[in-house]
Amino acid sequence: MTVQQTVVVLGLVLLAVELVRGKRSPAALFAGLAFTFVLLGYVGLNPSLQQLTNPGLVTVVVLLLLSVVLDKSRLLERVADRLVQGPYRLALLKLYGATALYSAFLNNTAVVASLMGPLRMSRAHAPSRLLLPMCFAASLGGILTLVGTSTNLLVNSLMIGGGMPALKIFDLFPVGICIVAACGLTMLLLYPRLLPAQPPADDAASDYFLEASVRADSSLVGRTVETGGLRRLGHLFLAEVVQDGRVIAPVDPGHVIRAGDVLVFTGDLTRLDLLLQFDGLVTRGQHYQLPLDNLVEVVVATESTLARKTIKEVDFRSRFDAAVIAVRRGSERLRGPLAEMPLEVGDTLVLVVGPDFDKRNNLQRNFVVVRQHEVQKFTDARKGWISAAAFAAVILVSALGWVDFLMALIVLLVAFLVLGYAKSSDLRRQMPYQIITIIASSLVISDVMVKSGTGELLAAGLLLGANHFGPYGALAALLLMTWLLTELMSNNAAAALCFPVAVGMAAQLGLDPKPFVMAVLYGASCSFLTPYGYQTNLMVMSPGRYALRDYVRAGAPVAAVFLLVTLVAVPWVFPFKPA
Repeated sequence: MTVQQTVVVLGLVLLAVELVRGKRSPAALFAGLAFTFVLLGYVGLNPSLQQLTNPGLVTVVVLLLLSVVLDKSRLLERVADRLVQGPYRLALLKLYGATALYSAFLNNTAVVASLMGPLRMSRAHAPSRLLLPMCFAASLGGILTLVGTSTNLLVNSLMIGGGMPALKIFDLFPVGICIVAACGLTMLLLYPRLLPAQPPADDAASDYFLEASVRADSSLVGRTVETGGLRRLGHLFLAEVVQDGRVIAPVDPGHVIRAGDVLVFTGDLTRLDLLLQFDGLVTRGQHYQLPLDNLVEVVVATESTLARKTIKEVDFRSRFDAAVIAVRRGSERLRGPLAEMPLEVGDTLVLVVGPDFDKRNNLQRNFVVVRQHEVQKFTDARKGWISAAAFAAVILVSALGWVDFLMALIVLLVAFLVLGYAKSSDLRRQMPYQIITIIASSLVISDVMVKSGTGELLAAGLLLGANHFGPYGALAALLLMTWLLTELMSNNAAAALCFPVAVGMAAQLGLDPKPFVMAVLYGASCSFLTPYGYQTNLMVMSPGRYALRDYVRAGAPVAAVFLLVTLVAVPWVFPFKPA
């Protein structure tokens, strides 16, 4: 082993240890090691900087920025109730298929976040029997297409950087659909016994309360809370009804809605879009025809003239070009109509604001501005349909080879900006700096490992004992290593570390590197045994009342099937032909 190889191996060992410890940011660790290699002269500065323009990396960035718009669609939420109707196995099949399909094209974290609310409120089946399968389906759906997860795009970037042909959108599908089908069948057979029904987790009610009034022309008039669909909102909870000046709480499902009722909700205030689906149900912001896209949170200041006065008395709308849609007062549970409630110093208000709000000279005296809350979904449902259809069209024309995929994505992003579906400020806030740093640094590290022969050296060590079983043994060893690293650290980090080893292993055996690289790509998506290996696993832990043993019990058979099918399917689709 040369001095350079020794230094590179020590750097990789230190990187892996720090990634497992989780004390430092993965982006900082990868960037630190890449910068060290530059300082040592193992790679030039200019070639390293050129990695920032790698087409695969640019594709990742544009796709993640597009997801800012696409995540605002409520298409999957709209059908969530229908997915879980019927016997458990049928509900599981529908939920699994829809989630996997959606995750093949959109960020799986966003998919899980969108479905968590409706599934937690499901009355057809216990949330504990739905959330974990949904979470696993979202992870598995990501391996169906190139755009399904950032890990796929990272590996594609490494392939381009290593001089290999870039992957097309549906190159992953043949192996991916075999894995998705086999794991889905495993869940259908085993989960009715492995996932017992748990009582839903108790949600701490939001300290905020948000009210909406029922107009006389609303279709809710004369319907009960249950039949009107007000109990299945997922992210908002109907806490009370103010009817004829009388506060009704708790609200019975059979309570009949009347014109003029004021409905008071608690929960996630950024999900105002859920109320906009009911015709004639009007929030204060709508009443004053103010835009609902952004919410501003303020605290009533000590010297404010609003203290001990009601919102109606101070003519809040004309005074501040804003409307109060929600109020919080410490831990006190507030009741009654919002407009008639005397405000106190220290009250936290959520406002929808007009264009002149920032120009009013009385803001500083009356308020301390805390932060802005962005409404998570489109308040206009048509925008969700249009954005989803436009993205589907880009995927289709790119798959047919009519346009360059990256160019089509850039044009779509510009169109969203021009149409106002996305704001430049939103894109700046959502810029994936961590992923950009990891991918660019990984390209530098991979280049050093390949040119120094370190990748082949590590591959030779991994092949000890495995080469007796031929290419399949080597592939199995690489797949297991990638899987174990994925359970211990982030999937992007595991893929970045294993890619050069895959290339080195192919070189040692004199075979095409494609099947080994694909084993890394698929293996980095296999994280089912712990809640900590992948972000979406952790997201459902508390709502589903899962313990670590639940992940092991439910995840072990899925992981075993995943690895077995991958080992068989990858060489079938990507043969071990000589290099």
